[in-house]
Amino acid sequence: MKKINVGTLISGGGTNLQAIIDAAQSNRISADIVFTGSDNPGVKGLERAQHAGIDTFVVDYSKIIKSCKNGIKEDDLPTDFNFEEIKAKQKLFKAGTPSGQVAFFLKTRAIAEKKLLGHILEYDMDLLVLAGFMRVLTPYFIDRINTLSGRHRIMNIHPALLPSFPGTDGYGDTFRYGCKIGGCTVHYIDYGEDTGPIIGQKAFEIEDKDTLEDVKRKGLAKEWELYPQCIQKFADSF
Repeated sequence: MKKINVGTLISGGGTNLQAIIDAAQSNRISADIVFTGSDNPGVKGLERAQHAGIDTFVVDYSKIIKSCKNGIKEDDLPTDFNFEEIKAKQKLFKAGTPSGQVAFFLKTRAIAEKKLLGHILEYDMDLLVLAGFMRVLTPYFIDRINTLSGRHRIMNIHPALLPSFPGTDGYGDTFRYGCKIGGCTVHYIDYGEDTGPIIGQKAFEIEDKDTLEDVKRKGLAKEWELYPQCIQKFADSF
């Protein structure tokens, strides 16, 4: 069976990455992981990848954003960056958001994303998997990965049953709302936040005695099952 080449991006400990590595190494999924990139240097996930013999790299977003607070010159931006085009495509900011805030976000991310692309495009990659990558991707980056019309190639996992509870704290929002069912979702990335097409979901019961930590523990166990299954679903359709 033909294997797909999977690139991965992480921000932290990489437990989802480890689940994918284990599934690939045991041939439970038809995939080879060709790289792991991170926006944070020194995180555990990079060690996991290196231990598995996977190429790694870092694009330090925090350092880039900090340097941009002193001002962004045109020469700092990618030569193929069109601000008006990216601003028109993005669905991350609500109407009325101060224009300076939008501009700073899109420009700083484009600078970082250009560095990401400099690493990623060196590889023959079929699918990009965000395995706990905590940075929002802009249309600048997405359009340079999704080069075929209608063909999504960036996959993400979210700690809630979308479309409920988008954002950064899905399990916390689920718990605080008093839900009796929690879950996780794997979806494709589009120009919004957690709004792309859903690939797969898994649910679990939240009992009255459960704490937020219990919810997170149950959710992670489901994530580790779901993500490899969704990668295989992509491989089967490739």
